Amino acid sequence: MMGGRPSSPLDKRQQQHVTDRVDALLRSFLPCYRGQLAASVLRQVACELSPQEPAGCQLLRSKKLPRVREHRGPLVHLRGHPPQWQPVFCVLRGDGRLEWFSHREEYEDGGRPLGSTALTGYTVLTCQREYLRLLDTLCPDASGAHTQEEADPLLEMPVGCPLFLQHPFRRHLCFSAATREAQRAWRLALQGGIRLRGTVLQRSQAPAAWAFLEAVRLYRQHQGHFGDDDVTLGSDAELLDAVHAAVLARASAGLRAFQPEKDELLAALERTIRPDVDQMLRLRARVAGRLRAEVQGPLESCLRGKVAVQLPRITRTLVSTVEAALVAVQTLLARGVDRLSRHLRGSSSGAQLRKEVYAFGEMPWDPELMQICYQEAEQSRGCLGRLVAPFGFLGTQSLVFGAQDLAQQLMADAVATFLQLADQCLTTALDCDQAARQLEKVRARVLKKFRSDSGSARRRRVRGWLLGIFLPFVLSQLEQRRRVELPAFEADVLAMGSPALTIEGIYEDVIRGVLSQRIDGELKKALGAADVSSTLDGCSEAPWDQVGADEETEAQRGTCSRQPGPGAEVQPLCLPPAPETFRS
Repeated sequence: MMGGRPSSPLDKRQQQHVTDRVDALLRSFLPCYRGQLAASVLRQVACELSPQEPAGCQLLRSKKLPRVREHRGPLVHLRGHPPQWQPVFCVLRGDGRLEWFSHREEYEDGGRPLGSTALTGYTVLTCQREYLRLLDTLCPDASGAHTQEEADPLLEMPVGCPLFLQHPFRRHLCFSAATREAQRAWRLALQGGIRLRGTVLQRSQAPAAWAFLEAVRLYRQHQGHFGDDDVTLGSDAELLDAVHAAVLARASAGLRAFQPEKDELLAALERTIRPDVDQMLRLRARVAGRLRAEVQGPLESCLRGKVAVQLPRITRTLVSTVEAALVAVQTLLARGVDRLSRHLRGSSSGAQLRKEVYAFGEMPWDPELMQICYQEAEQSRGCLGRLVAPFGFLGTQSLVFGAQDLAQQLMADAVATFLQLADQCLTTALDCDQAARQLEKVRARVLKKFRSDSGSARRRRVRGWLLGIFLPFVLSQLEQRRRVELPAFEADVLAMGSPALTIEGIYEDVIRGVLSQRIDGELKKALGAADVSSTLDGCSEAPWDQVGADEETEAQRGTCSRQPGPGAEVQPLCLPPAPETFRS
């Protein structure tokens, strides 16, 4: 059932139609992707050659992300023809994939699951009435009235602890747990899997990931779709499951076939761009200066309108959303360290201490424990959605996921840092009281590092989100002028003969640079000038963001913030032999 509407197999004519449409889409999209791969290489090389500020992160980088804690247990599943509630054994894998088996033994024996799905794009609902209203909305009959005829099994047998997995294009999944406690545990676990699967590209620091996201954005803009949203393939809720599966399979096959070419292209671009990077950046700066002078008036006029009115409020809302989530993380972290200290002072057994250390190390992936942090981010969803919708931004879920990912990453980094520092300062020569006092010192150091890193991360994230909200809107407002004015600047760029330089890319960087200045000014008001200036100095989108309009500024390439490298591996925490050591 797809949105409550039954799916049917596609005949050969329909299959060929879908294949032809997807092939046409790929022929149109892949040149845009190739161009962004070239731009990503130029961006990376320019960053390497620009003056670099020291990495500002003080916490060690955890190596354990990304993952979700594996969750498994019995549920009942609405399946079969006609649909019936049947017992299954479900397993949520660490990569965010859900599988279900006929019974536990089948799973334990390594058998094949009855079914499985990646949780990308799903939403979890736990209210049967809410789900049935959703079906009623998605499935109008031919007369325009709504019908729930496909939901009869649900209506005839009320479900006490339901777990409905709804997707705009895929077959819905209907499960039920035995108790409210089991339902809550599964809901939290599934939400973690959905978030993990939904933010893979956004978390990646690889140039190819950035290139792909930019290519998708630009492709959509070329089709007239400015602004972001949360649905990868559109929002038509009546698209049949069979069509979605065919489109997904064909598009995935096409992109997989492109992978060898992509790898070769990246290597070739690296060889050709690096020797000419200085010349490219000088040309880019010269063209950007001329473009900036040309668009300054219309751009400032655009920014004085809706953007100036709503930018302060949206900035404050985003800042407070992230701040609330990170304050909750800091509270959890402090409590976790205090719990370890209490057990140490209380002369717990070695086995109990090892259990507590393990639980502390697993805090970032404990969905029940982290829920208080995630809820803080979730509470602003409705307000944010209303504020950003007038700008064509429909990606509120991505903002919430981003804040939740940040909370989890900082918790993981703080835990890794604490365990590393504690292992360095604790020796077997210390008694329990001395060891506890050392842990208190480590606690203070880690919390100080956490506050520093969380402040920097909050500013970077909010800055990036504000650009994502307002840049497409501003570009859409200037689109008509762009089409008229850009051809006059194209000859110089084409003469360079590199796919890494395009007049459209330079134009967008000019708009981004001016908009970034407005955003930075608003962040200074929201956070305090002294608090924000050091971070903004090192977080420009690209080395040419702040290019000036005259020849003297062409050599100024700014800075490009570096991502922190992986920290040292966390060693086992060594504690004194009294009462016992953590080591086996």
